[in-house]
This record gives sequence, C-alpha cells and structure tokens, in this order.
Amino acid sequence: MLPGRTSKIEPFAIDHATIGTGDVDGTTLSDMSVVVNETGRIETIAPSDTIGIPAHYHRIDATGKYVAPGLINAHVHLFSDGRPLDPDRATPRAQKRLKSLLSTPGGRAVATSKARTNLTTLLRSGVTTVRTLGDIGYEAVALRRKVESGALLGPRILASGPMLAVPEGHGAPLVALTGEGPDESRRNAETNIDHGVNVLKIAATGGITDAQEPGEAGRPQMDVASMRAICDVAHADDMIVAAHAQSPEGVRAALEAGVDTIEHGAHLNEETLELFADNPHALRGYSALIPTMSAGLALTALPQELTGINDIQAASAKEITDGMIAGARNAHMHGVKVGVGTDSGMTFVTQYSTWRELYLLAHYAGFSAAEAFHAATQGNAEILGISRETGSITVGKSADLLVLDDDPARDLRTLASPKLVVTAGRPVWRPHVRHIESIDAPLDTKL
Repeated sequence: MLPGRTSKIEPFAIDHATIGTGDVDGTTLSDMSVVVNETGRIETIAPSDTIGIPAHYHRIDATGKYVAPGLINAHVHLFSDGRPLDPDRATPRAQKRLKSLLSTPGGRAVATSKARTNLTTLLRSGVTTVRTLGDIGYEAVALRRKVESGALLGPRILASGPMLAVPEGHGAPLVALTGEGPDESRRNAETNIDHGVNVLKIAATGGITDAQEPGEAGRPQMDVASMRAICDVAHADDMIVAAHAQSPEGVRAALEAGVDTIEHGAHLNEETLELFADNPHALRGYSALIPTMSAGLALTALPQELTGINDIQAASAKEITDGMIAGARNAHMHGVKVGVGTDSGMTFVTQYSTWRELYLLAHYAGFSAAEAFHAATQGNAEILGISRETGSITVGKSADLLVLDDDPARDLRTLASPKLVVTAGRPVWRPHVRHIESIDAPLDTKL
C-alpha cells in the first residue's frame, strides 16, 4: 500500500545535533549524528564523536539545533488554503454546480494544481506525511503516485478520494460519493479503491460547514449497516476507515460499525471510551480519535465577520466544539489513542499550521508539549498503520526529519519555522511558506 521511493538521492549526515525522539517523555539525545543513505533511509544513528561518515556523504553541521521526526497530519483537505469558505457555496445546489464544473478536464486540472500547491505548503511547514479525508476527485491519488515515483517532491500521502455519504449528506456532492443502504455504500467504497485510494472516509453525521438548518451538524446520517459494509470492504484490503462524527450518537454508531478513526468527536461516556479501546470490528482491534481542534476553535473564538460563517453554522460550531474539546480531554485522560489532524483547508485552518494543532491540544485538552509532539509523530504513525516506515528516528526507517531551533517537546512553537525539512531522504533547503496574515494575526491573538 505504501511502496518506497526507489530513485537514488545524495547521501548525507546531520552532525552534532540533539535528537528530539518524539516519545511521550520528551527524551533527547545530545551531540548525535543521523546518517541517511542513497535510498532515503536512515543508515546510522550514533554519537557524533564515535561515528565514521563516508567521505562522499554530504555533511550538515547542526550544532545547537535539534533534529526531530517529521510531522504527520492525519486530516487534511487539499482543495483550499484555509481562507474562509463561502457559506452560499455549501448548499446542495451550489455544490452540485461546482462539482459539475470541477468534473470537466479544465476543472480537474485546476483542482490538481491547487492540491499540488497545498501539498507543497504542507511539506515546507514540516509535514512529511498526510492523510487526505475528502477530496474532490482522485487528484490526491495522482499526486501520491508522483511522489512515490520520485517525480514530485512531497510528503507521503494516504489518499481517501471522495468521502462516502448519504444523498445530500455531509460533503455531498462536492467531495463525496453518495448512496443509500449497505449495497450502494459497498459499491462506492469499491469505486474508490478501484481508483487507487489507500484510506476511506465516511460521513457518519452532518457537519458544520454545510449545515442548512439548526441541529443538522452532528445529526446521524449513515446507518450502522452501511458503515459496516464500507469497513468490511476496506479492512479486507488492509485499509483503515475514518468517520466524520460530531455527536455522541454519531461517534457511537461509527465505532459500532468498525471505523478505525473518529474525526472531530464529541462528549464521550464510559461505554464509548471502552469501545475505542476494544473495538472488535476495527482493523486492529481498537479505534483512535483525531479531534481537529484547529477547525472548531477558529470558528468559535473569532467573530463571524472574520470567519464568514452564518448564524446556523456559528451556533453549531459552539455546541460541537465544546463536545470535541471535552471528548479529547476525556479520551486523553482514559488512555484512548489520540492523533493529530488539523482539517486543513477549512475556514481559518491553513496548510502550514499543523504546529498550532499541537499547541491547542496542550492548552485545551490537557496534553503536555511532549505528548502533543508524540501524537503528531510516533502516535499518528501507529494509528495510520505506517509505524514501520516513519514516525520516529530509527535505523531502517524513511528519513522523514526536521531540523529545528529548539526542542519541540518543550516549545511547540519551534515547529512553526523548521530550518530544514527532509522527506524520504530528500532535503527541502531553507523551507519557506507564504503566510496569510489576515488568518494568522487573529488566531495568534485569540488562541
């Protein structure tokens, strides 16, 4: 499912760095060298004064710097850069018109170009693995193949294609295939798999961005039998399933169906917490929570004249964000696996602000800085089933690395400006992203 990139690169070593391991305790290793070979994998990790680096390896002096695992963002959308979405385009009729336009050859080219730009921004901000969860078409699949072949410098991609929803459900029809009942839901899952996706996403409940009436956001939409059919198809192909779920009832139904990750979440009771920890229908016997604090808190902390959301969306955002924060705190307190995803591309959630999600987990959900960084690296790698490939600085794993000014287990803001990003052994020298000041300034003030 995740073939390695085989084209050779220039081998190199990062010398005299402090390694931030990304474990839950925030362990660091001083004056270390990390050696990367021509296949883009970590060859050696050793104290700098004991290691012999081949003469033809490029050497990077990282004295006074920290080297850390690359970030993993488990919930991204590549169709937007985070500027406010227009509520008038969220109606089913408007989505249908836009979907028709984007389904033309020219529209597909525009969608792919925008996705590629946003993917580059994610990489330059320190994200070396992404999971897309709701695409216009299969543009993320095409980009994944280019990254894997070495034709495009980008992060590792787990691509969902369109999410799977009920007719006129969340995300439909712009970023969703729709169907009713187990048979149609199963066929839609198979359609996505035939197009090359390597994860699936279900819209289990309504959402904030396209809610047209009070109470629609979070209202259960897809029944358990239909979600179970999707999970069965995916799990037979060793593929995990995510579910958009923004109410206690929706979360419970999705877990009963066997989804592997709950996106956003809600208030969690003891029974639901137990189902996260021991889920017999999930691929690996448990489910994880991806809270997406960035998306909810931006809509509740900032005035509507900035975010552009309507009154229905604003009221929905307050209720759902309160539940999401409570759910994240409770899950963390009870040992449920909690990962990191930003819902990038949604209103006021830029592609370069993964670091902010970690900051919000620490300030609103009870995580320490070390725990938040762990969740975005080793934790996400385990949740997504890619821990043999990435998530930690380990010999034999892909060289997905960051060079930073400070220890991210102590200062999460250092992740906002990496000095070097390495993806599968390919360096991004002097990474820089173009910031959107009209988004950053209000968030920096309010959050």
